[in-house]
Amino acid sequence: MSNPFERIVEPLDPKQPLKKFFNLKKLEDVRYARLPFSIRVLLEAAIRNCDEFLVKKEDVENILSWKVVQHKNVEVPFKPARVILQDFTGVPAVVDFAAMRDAVKKLGGDPEKINPICPADLVIDHSIQVDFNRRPDSLQKNQDLEFERNKERFEFLKWGSQAFKNMRIIPPGSGIIHQVNLEYLARVVMDQDGYYYPDSVVGTDSHTTMIDGLGVLGWGVGGIEAEAVMLGQPISMVLPEVVGYKLLGNPQPLVTSTDIVLTITKHLRQVGVVGKFVEFFGPGVAQLSIADRATIANMCPEYGATAAYFPVDDISIGYLIQTGRDKEKVMCTKKYLEAVGMLRDFKNSSQDPDFTQVVELDLNTVVPCCSGPKRPQDKVAVSDMKKDFETCLGAKQGFKGFQIAPDRHNSVVKFNFEGCDFELAHGSVVIAAITSCTNTSNPSVMLGAGLLAKKAVEAGLTVKPYIKTSLSPGSGVVTYYLRESGVMSYLSQLGFDVVGYGCMTCIGNSGPLPESVVEAITQGDLVAVGVLSGNRNFEGRVHPNTRANYLASPPLVIAYAIAGTIRIDFEKDPLGITTSGKKIFLKDIWPTRDEIQAVERQFVIPGMFKEVYQKIETVNKSWNALDAPSDKLYTWNPKSTYIKSPPFFDGLTLALQTPKTIEDAYVLLSFGDSVTTDHISPAGNIARNSPAARYLTSRGLTPRDFNSYGSRRGNDAVMARGTFANIRLVNKFIDKQGPQTVHFPSGEILDVFDAAERYKQAGHPLIVLAGKEYGAGSSRDWAAKGPFLLGVKAVLAESYERIHRSNLVGMGVIPLQYLPGEDARTLGLTGRERYTIIIPEKLKPQMNVQIKLDTGKTFHAIMRFDTDVELTYFHNGGILNYMIRKMAS
Repeated sequence: MSNPFERIVEPLDPKQPLKKFFNLKKLEDVRYARLPFSIRVLLEAAIRNCDEFLVKKEDVENILSWKVVQHKNVEVPFKPARVILQDFTGVPAVVDFAAMRDAVKKLGGDPEKINPICPADLVIDHSIQVDFNRRPDSLQKNQDLEFERNKERFEFLKWGSQAFKNMRIIPPGSGIIHQVNLEYLARVVMDQDGYYYPDSVVGTDSHTTMIDGLGVLGWGVGGIEAEAVMLGQPISMVLPEVVGYKLLGNPQPLVTSTDIVLTITKHLRQVGVVGKFVEFFGPGVAQLSIADRATIANMCPEYGATAAYFPVDDISIGYLIQTGRDKEKVMCTKKYLEAVGMLRDFKNSSQDPDFTQVVELDLNTVVPCCSGPKRPQDKVAVSDMKKDFETCLGAKQGFKGFQIAPDRHNSVVKFNFEGCDFELAHGSVVIAAITSCTNTSNPSVMLGAGLLAKKAVEAGLTVKPYIKTSLSPGSGVVTYYLRESGVMSYLSQLGFDVVGYGCMTCIGNSGPLPESVVEAITQGDLVAVGVLSGNRNFEGRVHPNTRANYLASPPLVIAYAIAGTIRIDFEKDPLGITTSGKKIFLKDIWPTRDEIQAVERQFVIPGMFKEVYQKIETVNKSWNALDAPSDKLYTWNPKSTYIKSPPFFDGLTLALQTPKTIEDAYVLLSFGDSVTTDHISPAGNIARNSPAARYLTSRGLTPRDFNSYGSRRGNDAVMARGTFANIRLVNKFIDKQGPQTVHFPSGEILDVFDAAERYKQAGHPLIVLAGKEYGAGSSRDWAAKGPFLLGVKAVLAESYERIHRSNLVGMGVIPLQYLPGEDARTLGLTGRERYTIIIPEKLKPQMNVQIKLDTGKTFHAIMRFDTDVELTYFHNGGILNYMIRKMAS
């Protein structure tokens, strides 16, 4: 069927009649000018893709009526312009595509129908680890190890880039996915198939929202949902509320963009923006560079929103030119956005649209701060850090407590490192990492760190040699301007050599600490500290031996590395004392905003971006040398411990199976609040005593070859064993932290995987009980796939993180939610009961279902299938099964 909105199509330039666009102003609808700019992007996509099948005129009307409809839980479809993946989530996506081709062939269909329709970019940035640091050849040695460990995965990805159309691979060593997206991949306005339209993107990484800072609407989705988008399916989403976040004033001279985003994160957590869009406006936005905006948008998952949108303005247009984009295309971009009413002037309040609610922040009130020790929303002013940490030491075990006995607060452990004697105590810094897309994309904080390093070295300050320092830039451009501006050598002198281009410490790829340091931490049961310029600091994520982890700006990372402890008051305590006895305070070496901006203007120039990115796909010689098979169907190697055909589609038929009641399920695990995807499906090191380690050992591997869970996401046998394998897991059935549970039929305490296997062999279904924010953190499809393979049929929680709930739906695992005002405590649930969940024949979105216990108690819960499309996926046993049946028939 033809598009019913063809009447508003016209050329952008009469001289180029074949380059058209949907002119939304020609709708002549007064509602359009009042829509938030983020909702205008959804509207344009609905109008352009309207076919009265996947997208209907009714959907367009609902979006136009956003002001009225936003509170009514109305579902709308959205077809993004692009999909972006990183390799930890990209490998399982390509594995699924390869397995789906096999399944379609078995059902008599054409396997080559399993092919991306929506353009997809996969950036390999999650595989490199900090194995080597504090040496000039750290980068090369870490990259060599990366290829040695991941050669098989990389060959598989290279096969995927050749076997599947519309999929581009950005090789290892290029940078971090979101910075590469910001500096290179993002178009802002698409020019494709004869049409101009707004760029938009979904990604298999929760920090995809970083691109919102450039005015490209984007957010993270589950890997399973992304695969459906790649195959041409729209995202089915509830039309969101939009919180207007008004920025006023100017930041103080010593405040960084990191301080601003940590302040906003805490503020919006208090406001409550889960499942909503946040759209920034007000005159304060004009004071922020695109890098500053991108930093704020990057941490959107940490404040819980779906997207954190900064509409395009002249500063955005200027950034496209600064980063080396084609000037003619940039001018077309501006012309298009003006034509459709999507170019913003933040100083012009008459452009302010309607919002669901408005909250404000005066940038002048922001003070230097960090966040921690266990959550990104727990902001602490730098002036309060010492006191706050010492309070946390003795506080009850929790997000702000370690429960260390008062008589042990000042414990000291002596140790020897490289022939010298040192001491560690509670609060000692053992990891200091300038890392993560959040900050390394921002020249102001990176150059600020470099200038601070220069002044520190000139003042005679040093960093203790046992502290694991590292610098992992988000792209080659960062190294370029740090080197050209003359600060790189000073960073190196403090131990901050470039160790790789990737996420590294921020995702747990921090590599090993020195053995003598680990022994000292263990001996004293010390709360050692990691300080990183990242976006996540959940327990067990950064490193198993750093129980406290603080997010901080790059300059503060260096400051705490020099101090060697978090127990310092920078206003009163010196960083060091010169040989002449002069005390050096942080304020003596902190660069001013004017100093930083002068260096940035001189050294961050378009030529750098052009030089780095014009060769990005060919510069890695190791990647170029990889030999990948050319077959359209993948030949699975049964000896591989990295790539394995998953069992998700075993026994799949064209006929649908009727969903059945879950009878007499045991509770596998019982959790409290804020169980993250790091707890459910860790990405870091594989512990030597874990089920995954036992499996790999049985396949002939030694611990040196285990690599990380993240690198083995293409092998379901490893990932099922790694599910709930985080050493910091807190299960209410067990009186200590660890990846174990009670197998109730026998009463034995077992590793979670081993208990699940026992239940499975006996034919017992399983459920998980949880509190608030279940599945917070990174967008990990294995946090849903893993429980599915363990036999978990449902999760009963107080609330869910958005992406994780979607992933559970995608795997056919039922997300159940307690009724308002109820939870495990009010219902008297111990988790030792057996649960029967009544699944009616006729299902509808968000319906209540009955749950019966073997104790005779009965209660109800909400079945969190939020849309009819999600119910369709459930009836098919998951979204991938749905796609296979669709392609095979």
